[in-house]
Amino acid sequence: MRKLSLSLLLPALFCINAHGDEGMWLFNALPTAQLKQKYDFDVTQEWTNHVRLASVRFNSGGSASFISSNGLVLTNHHVAADTLYKLSTPQRNIADEGYYATSPEQELKAPDLELNQLVAIRDVTEEVNASVQEGMPAGEASKARQAAMARIEQQSKDESGLRSDVVTLYGGGRYHLYQYKQYTDVRLVWAPEAKTAFFGGDADNFEYPRFCLDVTIFRVYENNQPAKIEHFLEANPNGAQAEELVFVSGNPGRTQRILTAEALEYQRDHRMPRVLDLLRRKEILLQQYALGGPEQARRGHDELFGIQNSRKAYTGMLEGLQTPGFINRKQESAAALQAAAGSDSAWKTIAAVQQKRIELQSRTGSLRSQLYGIAEDLVLMAAEDQLSSGERLREFRDSNRQSLEQALFSPAPLYDDLERVQLADELARFAETRGGSDSLVQQVLAGKSPRQRASELLADTQLFDVAARKKLAAAGTSGIANSQDALIQLAKILEPEYRALRTLTEELDEQERQAYATITEAKFSAEGESVYPDATFTLRLAYGAVKGYQEDGQDIPANTTLGGAFEHETAHGKTDDWILPESWHAAREQLDASTPFNFVCTADIIGGNSGSPVIDREGKLVGVIFDGNIQSLTADFYHSETQGRAVAVHIAAVLEALDKVYDAQALRQQIGH
Repeated sequence: MRKLSLSLLLPALFCINAHGDEGMWLFNALPTAQLKQKYDFDVTQEWTNHVRLASVRFNSGGSASFISSNGLVLTNHHVAADTLYKLSTPQRNIADEGYYATSPEQELKAPDLELNQLVAIRDVTEEVNASVQEGMPAGEASKARQAAMARIEQQSKDESGLRSDVVTLYGGGRYHLYQYKQYTDVRLVWAPEAKTAFFGGDADNFEYPRFCLDVTIFRVYENNQPAKIEHFLEANPNGAQAEELVFVSGNPGRTQRILTAEALEYQRDHRMPRVLDLLRRKEILLQQYALGGPEQARRGHDELFGIQNSRKAYTGMLEGLQTPGFINRKQESAAALQAAAGSDSAWKTIAAVQQKRIELQSRTGSLRSQLYGIAEDLVLMAAEDQLSSGERLREFRDSNRQSLEQALFSPAPLYDDLERVQLADELARFAETRGGSDSLVQQVLAGKSPRQRASELLADTQLFDVAARKKLAAAGTSGIANSQDALIQLAKILEPEYRALRTLTEELDEQERQAYATITEAKFSAEGESVYPDATFTLRLAYGAVKGYQEDGQDIPANTTLGGAFEHETAHGKTDDWILPESWHAAREQLDASTPFNFVCTADIIGGNSGSPVIDREGKLVGVIFDGNIQSLTADFYHSETQGRAVAVHIAAVLEALDKVYDAQALRQQIGH
């Protein structure tokens, strides 16, 4: 299950040539020749527009699709999990027990979901690049470029009313304006039990064969009525057969496929080991918290799941980087590009940037705590609002205000005991990273232990209360300056270091951006422009065939069946994570055991593709991506379809379960209509 988690923090870079079914393609630059040659498929503009407009992005991380004219949206249970936990209570654990709204009145409004539909794309490369003059220092160039992007975004939003994001592609080689229709009234319609959505638990995660009903259905509303959707996916219950062509339309998070060898070495030797240490630390912390009782286990479950998922994914990615031949091949391939560029200066720049990143590793100016994050945003927002929109940090621009406020003022529950545990650990980690004698550490801890300081801070904050957050935000700089809130005061202490580190990081990013733009142009010159950019959590189209593979001398079938789920349960002794819900056992005699359950294909996916619709040649829905197998975990850096596979829930299983397990025939009939 590909939760984005920390993977979205990775830098978005650029392109590589595609081999086999490789590629996460831009909707305005699809590989028409490759599809025609290999699969005899003609890409039409009508088909492309329909698929694009039927696709949905969960702004919190993940993908989805419209599946009815009255606003139904299909995604993964694990993409929906954050919302399911926020809607749960000690008395009604929706995340575990599932939910079905049998009438519109029972559909539960999500506290802070934003769904995005990509309406239009425009190339704005010339406008962005015109803002940067030759010879500008990196810091000035970064500010000029960001100001130009902000100006384009604001003008687009003012003219269209749409969310407008300038997306950096090919590491800075191209800039495209993406315009989105936003849906912020999103309501839960149906979710299965966690026991079937994550059947097999962590042991089966990133494995195959799988038997998971990892799906959830929401509905989007406009003006308090179900939204009227023109472009939605009809279901093909028969699905795609083995060797047939399928497409995946989703929002892959981040890939780094043409990092230079030096940048990959930085990831291998420095960044990824540190991220893994952080994930292991947080995993143990939340496991210990869960031992406090059933309610603690419920409160921390979703975050623990995400951390365990990320830990397993990063382990696989790091293993790929630790294979010596991979980076050696990168070094060898660089020579041809350097010849095309006429210089190796871009590569030297990137190598120098990596050394500077290593030097910054021991500095940090922020804390990974949800409530502290709210305090930090309030402090930064007050200061940023004194600047023109184009001069602000990107997340505080006027064009992003709706999304910012929806998250900042979310009514979703925050738990005092969980926040205390996490804040104490963050304070301890802050001291460990910078050193206990560091003057900023001493100022932050104020003579207390991390645990004592966390308790003191949370006892003296009002930020658990949404109304207090809104009041403080409305008061602006004077409100922040005069606030006696302990977390606000802490954020003010850390603000100078946060800003200093962000400035340094943005300067390094700009140096890399200019270097990678040079490399990109060399690649275009040498190989043509039929290449795809690295993933940027924006809409892409991947393609491949439904296809099994071999592992340890065994043939792994392209699909599993509903009947196989019961066999898998029995084979594992009906214990721990291998226990199907009671609803499944009650319906077993009615279920068609031969119905396809999960299947694999060679399409190129990564974290962020979770929830992506799998579509056949006719543009009909045949499945929903929810995972990749263990062999696919190198996808951040390279795609291999020898064994690597994308894993999806078959639409036939969704329809069969709605009909016979969940007695949701009325919902089933809406799908595709």
